[in-house]
Amino acid sequence: MKLQERVAIITGSGRGIGREGALAFAREGAKVVVADFDAESGGQTAADIAATGAEALFVQVNVADRASVNAMVEAVLAKFGGIDILVNNAGITADASLAKMTEEAWDRVIAVNLKGVFNCTQAVLPTMIAKKYGRIINTSSVVGRFGNFGQTNYAATKAGVIGMTMTWCKELAAKGITVNAVAPGFILTEMTAKMPENVLAMMRDKAPARRLGLPADIANAYVFLAQEESGFINGHVLAVDGGLTL
Repeated sequence: MKLQERVAIITGSGRGIGREGALAFAREGAKVVVADFDAESGGQTAADIAATGAEALFVQVNVADRASVNAMVEAVLAKFGGIDILVNNAGITADASLAKMTEEAWDRVIAVNLKGVFNCTQAVLPTMIAKKYGRIINTSSVVGRFGNFGQTNYAATKAGVIGMTMTWCKELAAKGITVNAVAPGFILTEMTAKMPENVLAMMRDKAPARRLGLPADIANAYVFLAQEESGFINGHVLAVDGGLTL
């Protein structure tokens, strides 16, 4: 098992990519912290992991709120005694063209997708530094590199995540902590299900793989970057998009 006995927090793991990541980590032997704002879906993911015989802990968290994040970290340390891996997977959308985007929509997406990554990473840092070991994986997006119509706020956060990833790589490498990002393409989740079918069809046709991604495609990338053997991969943005951005 690639993650045997490692303690991993995965934010936004009640549904979609995060849920698939949590299940994949559990299969690889990790003790999984299912961190999600939605208690119903997060609790279900944790229960599904526990049903396989793996260890799981559900913690309800609002990643945009520092007090909530600190409480999550305290609960994890009380349960497992340490944190080895953080996957900053939580994210939301509130799409609109620039002319129609409200300040509230801008602030809400920035708070979760950008500030949330900062909050969670800074909160787990002391225990990783003390252990001289850590794997931080940030979820960006292809739109963080190339933009997308109607996603000014979302694209800004995902570009910001790339910037933080590269900065933290430089700051934390000497402390035994790697920081990488995964940039998914268009993945079949509840989030992309809101998109018009003609847009999804266009993305399918544009990708050399001639398909949209599955949550498992991203979960596998998380596992790869989280394992000890990936310790010399640092500051990298791994595009998992079927060749869409070539």
